[in-house]
Amino acid sequence: MFQPLSIFIGLRYSRSRSHTGFVSFITFFSIAGILLGVASLITVSSVMNGFEGELKKRILGIIPHVVVSTQNITHSPQNFSWHEKREALLKEPHVKQVTPFIETEALIQSPTSLQGVMLQGILPEYEKENIINTHMVSGQLSDLSKQPYSVVLGESLANNLRIGVGEEVRLILPNKTVFTPMGRVPVQRVFTVSGIFNVGSQVDDAMIYIHSNYGAKLLRRKGDGIDSLRLYLDDAFNEKIVAQSLLKNTEFQKMNITTWDQTQGVLFSAVKMEKNMMWLMLSLIVAVAAFNIVSALVMVVIDKQGEIGILRTLGLQRIDVVKIFITQGMVNGLWGVFIGSALGILLTINLNSILAFLGVSLLGVGVQTLPVNLVASDVIVIVLSALIMSFVATLYPAYKAANTLPVEVLRNE
Repeated sequence: MFQPLSIFIGLRYSRSRSHTGFVSFITFFSIAGILLGVASLITVSSVMNGFEGELKKRILGIIPHVVVSTQNITHSPQNFSWHEKREALLKEPHVKQVTPFIETEALIQSPTSLQGVMLQGILPEYEKENIINTHMVSGQLSDLSKQPYSVVLGESLANNLRIGVGEEVRLILPNKTVFTPMGRVPVQRVFTVSGIFNVGSQVDDAMIYIHSNYGAKLLRRKGDGIDSLRLYLDDAFNEKIVAQSLLKNTEFQKMNITTWDQTQGVLFSAVKMEKNMMWLMLSLIVAVAAFNIVSALVMVVIDKQGEIGILRTLGLQRIDVVKIFITQGMVNGLWGVFIGSALGILLTINLNSILAFLGVSLLGVGVQTLPVNLVASDVIVIVLSALIMSFVATLYPAYKAANTLPVEVLRNE
């Protein structure tokens, strides 16, 4: 005899074909619901992980993790000894790269359009590891050193302005004015487009780069005009540790220290909230499917009352009756969870191939594949959550069966 007896009977009940058609129908759909819910959760969470990772790569790969700046403080950029500051910053823990730059708001004008942008003046020799170098459509950042008054901009911005490499644009600094016979007018200068990049993020439409020497001339500063240093870390999420360390350093205490979390934190919080909401909605689908097990088991309990009465008369304890129906319910849950997990993992791995076969594009023009990142810990959490829901769903029918009175049942048989 298979031991323990309650599990043996529970497994027999789960394989039994003697159930009424409606009970079998409800059981099938409870398993199918769990299966589809688990598969959907695994696939959607993997896609959301992929989008989050792609966002980190595209945004945090370009924007500085920490910025040390003299802007809006008393001493002038002309007195900012950035070479010494850069060497000191490179000695800080977690700091991987430090590059000098200047930044100001600007307008860029073409013959057909005008758009607001953030202008950065850089020293190309310090930008060899800049991610933009690997996303250049035309030209290179180093071309800023070769061609005077040249500018590098994003592909989407170039498309909006309807310009290409070799064409001229006018840069206007609305916050910086000069006296002319016509009165005060914004500083402006014609630049030639020397390069176009496509990172695939908001930077493509909002950022332009020029050589810092020409940026200094626009801002009426001496030399290269550098007033800021941007820090790239070994891990972008160490930004608070580095910022706190710099605030304790007397050399940087009087400078502005800004982290990416202060400038881009809202965007990442929104992505995280969206991911959590997707988890919640799909978890509710799994929960509804799991609780269909309640309906199926209650009907089985009603159908098996005579057998329960006989077993109780033969000495089967109430706890053993509970185990019988928990076993039966969990078998249904296990079928749904593990088939759903396998389906979800296979779907996730082959998602882009399936979409390509169906000719479906879920993203915009120019984006070839859907970013997918299958995380083992997420799959484990989904599987355990679905199993717990299935277990909870078995408790009421199991205890209802355990409270069956053998005398009453056998009297009516």
